[in-house]
Amino acid sequence: MTTFDKREEGFEKKFALDEEQKFKAEARRNRLLGLWAADKLGLSGDAATAYSKEVVAADFEEAGDQDVENKVAKDFAAKGVAISAPEVRAKMTELMAEAVAQVKAGN
Repeated sequence: MTTFDKREEGFEKKFALDEEQKFKAEARRNRLLGLWAADKLGLSGDAATAYSKEVVAADFEEAGDQDVENKVAKDFAAKGVAISAPEVRAKMTELMAEAVAQVKAGN
């Protein structure tokens, strides 16, 4: 194996690791968002945990974060919670930083 091949393999492994960490951070963020939203919806305990899993699952409906934002904003609107979609987006951004820190720390 040449030096170039080794270097290319190293880049591929780093890319795969970065993508895995990104996926984990997004899933963690969605779980944290789900728990936050559950609290705003008056859910606690097992109901809050179940709701956070629904939020995580919503991310697999379409590419990007819009599906998660839409689910939470729609649920808020249905329950009369006065939190808008832009506020949900801001919370997602805030929680992403927390999720990245948690994933990097191995939590």
